[in-house]
Amino acid sequence: MTSASSPPPSAPVPSEVRLRIADQPRRGGTARRIDGAWWPRSYDLAAELPGLLGGLPDAWGRIGSVLVNGDTWPACPERMVVAGQEVYVGRTDSPTAPHTVCLIAPGRGRWDLLVVPPATEEAEARRLMDRAVTQDG
Repeated sequence: MTSASSPPPSAPVPSEVRLRIADQPRRGGTARRIDGAWWPRSYDLAAELPGLLGGLPDAWGRIGSVLVNGDTWPACPERMVVAGQEVYVGRTDSPTAPHTVCLIAPGRGRWDLLVVPPATEEAEARRLMDRAVTQDG
């Protein structure tokens, strides 16, 4: 016997998100460093952002703003609703950070993630992600 209803589609669970977070927190007066690395499956921000935000540490709080490079993420909405919360998406054209995404949680802080291009071979992507989260990365 088959069921007439099927379960609703679900967003990726955090374990499916290809994300690594640095173990060591940023030091107060040092230059900004990468806080982690993210390897999205595509450049479709509307499809990828919910999984990323769902995979972040709880201590980071609710991300209210995301800043992406406009050349890297050509089709990104200005606002998205993720897990029932509105997230503002800003674009920058800075050539100094084409492969990063900046996450901002009001009252909590800012975190910068290296974005590994989706088409990267798995071995290379894992090497880049590991390097990004080491102290000397």
